Amino acid sequence: MQYGSFPFYRPRRMRATEVARQLIRETELSERDFIYPVFVRPGKGERREVPSMPGVFQLSVDLLAAEMKELLRLGVRAVLLFGLPEHKDECGSEAYSDEGIVQHAVRAIRAQAPDMYVITDVCMCEYTSHGHCGKLTDAGEVDNDATLEWLAAEAVSHARAGAHMVAPSDMMDGRVRHLRAALDAEGFTHVPIMSYSTKYASGFYGPFRDAAESAPSFGDRRAYQMDPANAAEGVREAALDIAEGADVVMVKPALSYLDVLHRVKSEFAFPTVAYNVSGEYAMVKAAAQNGWIDEQRVVLELLTSMKRAGADMIITYHAKDAARWLRERGRA
Repeated sequence: MQYGSFPFYRPRRMRATEVARQLIRETELSERDFIYPVFVRPGKGERREVPSMPGVFQLSVDLLAAEMKELLRLGVRAVLLFGLPEHKDECGSEAYSDEGIVQHAVRAIRAQAPDMYVITDVCMCEYTSHGHCGKLTDAGEVDNDATLEWLAAEAVSHARAGAHMVAPSDMMDGRVRHLRAALDAEGFTHVPIMSYSTKYASGFYGPFRDAAESAPSFGDRRAYQMDPANAAEGVREAALDIAEGADVVMVKPALSYLDVLHRVKSEFAFPTVAYNVSGEYAMVKAAAQNGWIDEQRVVLELLTSMKRAGADMIITYHAKDAARWLRERGRA
C-alpha cells in the first residue's frame, strides 16, 4: 500500500507493544492443546529416565496417580499411554490381554484421576519378540490382514479397561474400519478412534524406541510406514481413514511434515493432531543443555508452528514444560 511515496500501511505499528501484538495474534497456543505421552512399565516404585529423552520417564502403575495430578495441575488433560510388557512373544499376547500393562494403567488412572482423558496406543511393536507391528509370515514380512485381528482385540481390551479413545499406530491397511467394527460389536460405539493416518518411516523415532523398548530385531518398518518424499499419499491416507470411521487423524512426525499437516487440515477440515516426536524433542533438549538455544522460546515457537499449520491437538513430550511456561506468561 502506498500513499504518495511513503508507506500507507506500516506493519510495525501493531508490533510496538505486547498488547498490540496480542490483539492481532492469529494463532493461540494453550495447554489445552497438549496430549502427553506416558510410558508404563512393570514393577513398583519404578521411575526410569530415558537416557535419550531428558525429563521423560518410564513409570510403574503405582506412580501414575502422582503424574496425573501434576499434569492436571498444569492444565494438561489428556495422556497417550504406551506399555512395556512383562514379557514379549511372537504373537504379542500381552497387548490384548485384559491383564496387560496398559489395561492395568487405564484402570488405575480412571480410578485415581477421573478428570484425565485416557488415550491408548494400539500397536504390536512393544509386545512382539521381533519388534514389528504385527504378525509375521514365514518370509518374515508383516501380514496385514492377519494383524488386524490382533489390533482389534487390543483396542477392545483397552476400551473394556476404560480407555476414552484408542489410537492405532501400526499403519496396516484397513485397520480403522476393522477396529470400528470390533468396538461397535462389543458395545463401545462411544469410543473414538485417533488414527495415526499419515505416519512416515522417519529417522526421528530413535529415542522413542529406547523409551518403549520397541526397536525391530531385524529390518525396518518402511514396508508399512510412509515414504518421507510423499505428500499427496499422506493426504490419501487421511482420506481413507476418515472414510473408514476415524474420529481424529494424525500427521507424524510434525516438524518435517508441516506442509502435509497443512494439506490434511485444509483438505478435510477434520480434527487433526500433530505428533511432536521423540527425535524432535531430543534435539531441542540437547541444544538447550549445551546452551545453544533458549529452550522455552524455541519450544513454544515450534509448538505454535504446528498449531499454525493446522493442528487442533499436539502430542508432545514438552507438554509439562510448555504448559508451565504458558501459565507463567499469562500471569506476567
